[in-house]
Amino acid sequence: MENLKFAADAVGQIGVKQIVEHINPFDIPGFFLNRVSEVLDVIAEANRPNLYLQYDIYHAARTEGNLTQTLREQFAKIDHIQIADTPGRNQPGTGEINYPFLFAEMDKLGYKGYVGLEYVPKPDTLSSLGWIKQMGCQLA
Repeated sequence: MENLKFAADAVGQIGVKQIVEHINPFDIPGFFLNRVSEVLDVIAEANRPNLYLQYDIYHAARTEGNLTQTLREQFAKIDHIQIADTPGRNQPGTGEINYPFLFAEMDKLGYKGYVGLEYVPKPDTLSSLGWIKQMGCQLA
């Protein structure tokens, strides 16, 4: 906890936000924070104004679901969103997550940040990017 506070204070002095991510225990057993609620508890305990949640939709889908509800309820505490589909951790459209619905919800909530693509491209990187146009997303 002290290291997190120290880092948040250090980057806060130069106007930088710090994000904390949850990782599902199936892909990375033993990772310290597995659920959104655990990250939020750590952020609350650290009590630093520049600490935020990195909401990884893939990891949340693996551990707890309620993706839209979490976006709505924790939106003010989310500073970055990462995505991959499940199962397989491939690009959106290859699994069970309804990404068009989630992207529309992000728009409704006014999300202005980037969406990080942290997936295993299938069959290759260039081909895996086709979902962006198909789902009506825009590249920054």
